[in-house]
Order: sequence, then structure tokens, then C-alpha cells
Amino acid sequence: MSNFQPFVMERLMSKWENLVDYNLSESGVHPATVRDLIPDPDQIERLLSTEFVYPQANGIPELRERIAALYPNATSAHVLVTVGCIEANLISLQTLLEPGDEIAVMAPNYLQIWGAAQNLGISVRTFDLSSDQGWALDVDSLNRAVTDQTKVIAVCNPNNPTGHIMSSSEMDAVVAAADRVGAWLLADEVYSGTERLTDEKTPSFWSRYDKVLANNSLSKAYGLPGLRVGWIVGHPDVIDAAWARHEYTTIAIATLSNQLAAIALEPDMQQKLLTRTRDYIRRGYPIFEEWMRSHGDLFSIVPPDASAIAFPRYTVDVNSTTFVEQLIKEKSALVAPGDHFNLDHHLRISFGLQPDYLRGGLERIHAMFEDLAN
Repeated sequence: MSNFQPFVMERLMSKWENLVDYNLSESGVHPATVRDLIPDPDQIERLLSTEFVYPQANGIPELRERIAALYPNATSAHVLVTVGCIEANLISLQTLLEPGDEIAVMAPNYLQIWGAAQNLGISVRTFDLSSDQGWALDVDSLNRAVTDQTKVIAVCNPNNPTGHIMSSSEMDAVVAAADRVGAWLLADEVYSGTERLTDEKTPSFWSRYDKVLANNSLSKAYGLPGLRVGWIVGHPDVIDAAWARHEYTTIAIATLSNQLAAIALEPDMQQKLLTRTRDYIRRGYPIFEEWMRSHGDLFSIVPPDASAIAFPRYTVDVNSTTFVEQLIKEKSALVAPGDHFNLDHHLRISFGLQPDYLRGGLERIHAMFEDLAN
């Protein structure tokens, strides 16, 4: 118990995201509604007749087939449906690694894999994205981190919290490092589909290397976090081993989540949801950018290539966790502190929100900085 590594960011969000006036800590866009997903009354009627049976544990066939269609040469046998990408990541670690094994993890990053690996008795090494190079992969850092003992390399692409999309050469460097030592590649790809400057989805690692688990969900790019639907795509033998771990964690996603996720990934609906997400991102970022520029030299940023989050650095001499704690207490607003990505003097701020709500939350952040300056 004393050695347990808590997931500090999710602890903070779990406690406060539903209590503050303004929650700018989420990394997705304003969520879609049931009406957005099911405009057809006939579909609603069919759903109303759904029996609440135990669903197929690895995901209903229709859903797994639609997920497989997103990946070249994949079939439903390559797919395990999970409760969000967070379960996908956890059982991927449990499947690929044993206590005492070594993993190399990208930094900065969403620290679930970093913390969960430690709780599983796995040795964690990190490699860097360079802020001086637009958050590009530091290939030298990668090659130093990956040793002959490395069993898994974990990446998040597009990246959380920076929004950086890896170039083809960066992806090739990761594959080369994995291939050099025979490591597995664990790719968290939940922000593929949230591109700010293009309508082309970020390529998956799936087709670049044999030993890949490609994890994703409906939470970010599709605006459906409340469905709690994620998945792993991998070799059928590894998927079967992950399925066995899944039976210890959640057994299955909910019956209605299976049905609604299959609707969401129907090709026309899928495109509608992706367009909706990108619209929120492309409307929200200029609002955030204008607000940030109005503060002169207070902030600096590498603009995100993808995602609904910005990761600015600030110049005020205050710890990021201290700032966020005061922001909650004094201004009833929430953002994610840079400390939760092991980078102080940064904040992760959501901008894929309804405009008036976004502006209101940004004003609370402004007021907190004003108070600190006086």
C-alpha cells in the first residue's frame, strides 16, 4: 500500500471536475449527445427493445468489425473492446510485461502508463520530446532510454499534453529502436482524428511494425467519453491473452455502449462525429490564442498540431500545482498542472468547449494570475 503510485492528475480531476464552475481540465471536446448519435427514430425504437443481457466480453461482432476496418488488414480477431483506453493501456501492460521488466515511456505524457507500470513492479525509463524543437522526438534520448532489457516502448501520438503529431521519420525512429532490441510498441492513439490543421487522420503505428498494440477509444476524437468504449488492436494471440486479463478487470463494456459504439463507427456517423470534434477544436483555439496573447509575455506555447488542449508555459514564479489548488479554491475553475506531466510552470488548458464557457473559464485563470501579481 505504501508503495502505491497514485494517478495524481485523475485524482485531482475526479475530486473537482464536477464541482467547479469552469472545468478546463478535460482533454476532449464538449461531448456529443444521444440525439447527435441517433437522429433516426427507428434506431431509437430498436435500442428501446435492447435486453440488458451480459454482452459478449470482447465486444459484439459488429463493433469489433467496425474497429478492425480502421486498421489495414485487421479483422475482428485482432480487436479487444475495453472500458476506455485506460483499461486498454492497463491490460496491455499486464499482458506484455512481468515484474522486473523494463519499459521506455515518452515524456511529457499522460502518466497512466508511467504510474501503472511502477505499480506492477516494472522498471520505467523515459525519453523526451523537446520543447526547443516544437516538441519533436529527441531521438538521442530515445536511443539512450531503450536498452537490451527494454520489453516495451510506450508512445502517445498525437501527444497529450503537447498536441504534437510525430512525423514519419520520428515514427520510423521509434520502430527502429523497438526493432533493435525486439521490444513491443504500445501506442496510445486516442487523439488521432483531433487534428487542428488538416482533415487527414494521424497514421497509426499498426502497419509499421509487427509487435504493436494500437490502443484507442471513442472519448477524444469522437466526443463520446461517457460511453467508456476503448479498444486494443494487435495480433490475435496477444489479443486473446489481453482478453484473459480483461476478465479480471471489467469483463465487458455495457450492453448499450456496445450498441451505441457500433452506431458511432458506422462510416457516415464516424465522419460526422470527427467533423464535429474538429469544428470545436478549430473554433476554440483562436479564442484561447487571443486570450493568451492579451497577456503579453506571461505565456509561451508551441501550438498543438492536434487535440483540444494547449500546454502553455508561464513566467510567474509559482508552482503549477499550487496555482491550480488556488484556482480551484478561489476561482472555482480547474485546469491540469504541469507537475502532473513532470513539467512545472506549465498548465494544460482545454479549449474544445462552447465559446461562452471557454471564455468564462479563461477569465477565471486571468483573475488568478492578476491576484498573484498584486
